[in-house]
Amino acid sequence: MKITVKGAGKKFGHNWVFRNIDTSFEKGNNYAITGNNGSGKTTLIKALIGITPLSEGTIEYAEQDGVKINADDFFNYMTLAGPYTELIEEFTLIEVLQFYSKFKELSLSHKELLDITGFNKVKNLSVKFFSSGMKQKLKLALAMFTNSKVLFLDEPTSNLDKENTNWYLENIEKATVDKILIICSNQQYEYSFCREVLNVNMFK
Repeated sequence: MKITVKGAGKKFGHNWVFRNIDTSFEKGNNYAITGNNGSGKTTLIKALIGITPLSEGTIEYAEQDGVKINADDFFNYMTLAGPYTELIEEFTLIEVLQFYSKFKELSLSHKELLDITGFNKVKNLSVKFFSSGMKQKLKLALAMFTNSKVLFLDEPTSNLDKENTNWYLENIEKATVDKILIICSNQQYEYSFCREVLNVNMFK
């Protein structure tokens, strides 16, 4: 899997958020997108996913053998966890897993996912009763343990306490073998293991 970005730029009104980004993301590598608050990190991730259109430039997706993937089909290849992703809070946790599995294939069984998150005791509790940290951990677990080719994480440890931040750090690398991992963050500990760092501040 490969994502190729050529001359990417995005503006809102007359203000450019970023311009002239040329880069690529390839299978098996970990990448961090960094920058100050308001620098365009999340905007770039949303452009890579296809949520936000670019103002200029192109983003292309291809299989490892070079066969191109239509941008409209890219959602089938990726998973995302970010502050703007939502859970169906009226569902119990086990209902969330059952519903999610209709659309994405998990790399763990439901039991294994409950075990690795420590959520066995709350599997029949409605998600609306979860703390913000528990909701974030669930979003991370669903994204990390899905059989996808690309994983996007935006501010992955927001709302997590120290124990669950350690859980993220202990699981993220082994959960993303053979994937493209792209982390949007301005917290160095969230992406310290990433091989490449793209600082959006450099593209103004």
